[in-house]
Amino acid sequence: MSDGRDTFVLSLGGSLVVPNGGIDTQFLSDFNKFIRKQVSSQKRRFFIVVGGGATTRQYQEAARVVKNQKIEDIDLDWLGIHATRLNAQLVRTIFQDIADPRVIKHYEIILKVEAPVVIAAGWKPGWSTDYCAITLCQDYGIKSAINMTNVDQVYDKDPKKFPDAKPLINVSWKKYRAIAGDKWIPGMNLPFDPIASKLADELGVTVKILNGKNLENLARALDGKSFTGTTIV
Repeated sequence: MSDGRDTFVLSLGGSLVVPNGGIDTQFLSDFNKFIRKQVSSQKRRFFIVVGGGATTRQYQEAARVVKNQKIEDIDLDWLGIHATRLNAQLVRTIFQDIADPRVIKHYEIILKVEAPVVIAAGWKPGWSTDYCAITLCQDYGIKSAINMTNVDQVYDKDPKKFPDAKPLINVSWKKYRAIAGDKWIPGMNLPFDPIASKLADELGVTVKILNGKNLENLARALDGKSFTGTTIV
């Protein structure tokens, strides 16, 4: 990582790759063009951690239905981890000519990487891909990450339940963690998960959260310009 490129960690939400309607090939096509342009014209490098999306929830629900009893959290987590790895392999295949041939999935090993795109997936139970993204920041000395999700901003409470929920533009880790709680639940759907938030807070990593489908807005966030979303510091 010594060629002078600006390096970014992107936590690519599985809800963008595999929403409930199946794989979103239109989004992946747009994202493919966007990243390639960023690499060629802006001379940037990306670590892209891919989430499990609807695939995770479909497999977890199938296990519950067929077994007809409670599934242990560790087994639910493993289903989610393998969903992230399948999605990550898809994204790596799309970027095959400019990506490192390995998908990072064992975070106890810090790989020497030179390619402009590096794809990563889930590791082990208790870790979300958000946590993996912050671990990459730790391992490769990167001080910020962008979480590409399916919501525009973080709110002070769930906007689906509370019509008076207010969007947060800039928020401290202390305040965000008070909202998110401190417990990881397999398949949980938060803008940024509690365990990852704790590590980011400890490391002093800044996280920008935005709607990943709006790639023009993502470009503004990468450029350090004003963007629609939430910055947690």
